[in-house]
Amino acid sequence: MSQLLCVCTGNICRSPAAEALLRRALDDSVVVSSAGTRGLPAAPVHEPMARLLAADGLDVSGFRSRALTARDVQSADLVLTLTAEHRSRVLELEPLALRRTVSLGELSRLAAEVPPGTITGATDAERLRSLVPAALALRHRFLGAGADDDVVDPYRLADEVYATSYAQITHHVARLATALRT
Repeated sequence: MSQLLCVCTGNICRSPAAEALLRRALDDSVVVSSAGTRGLPAAPVHEPMARLLAADGLDVSGFRSRALTARDVQSADLVLTLTAEHRSRVLELEPLALRRTVSLGELSRLAAEVPPGTITGATDAERLRSLVPAALALRHRFLGAGADDDVVDPYRLADEVYATSYAQITHHVARLATALRT
């Protein structure tokens, strides 16, 4: 069993969407949760994002946001942030999480570059344990290539911005899931 934690700011838009999409994409060897660096306690997924998730067949009606704690980071095997700034905030809380904290966008981008046959394991938890170090070992080859890794924050913006944010997250999750299966 592996613990995967998604982190954004308020834990009401991006990280709950990433959590729901990753839960659907990964097998049950991976437990996915989320939290926010400035999490709004017990708030539901913001309505525009909830509508996008529902249109995609994902029910988040029971979701309640929470604030990120050092304990959350310590107990996670992998922390996926929605921006580089969130990654910095996670590492301020728990510096020892450096090798297991990466933005979703960076991991999906680097995972797409991992040579086929590199990823091993029978479960998604095992494949993630194989994928993450292989992908992060490629960082030096793609310095400066991550300008589009951050997922845009749609909170209180137009529905089109929510759609853009959701499309970014779905793209990253799909690319990550594909890398796990090649």
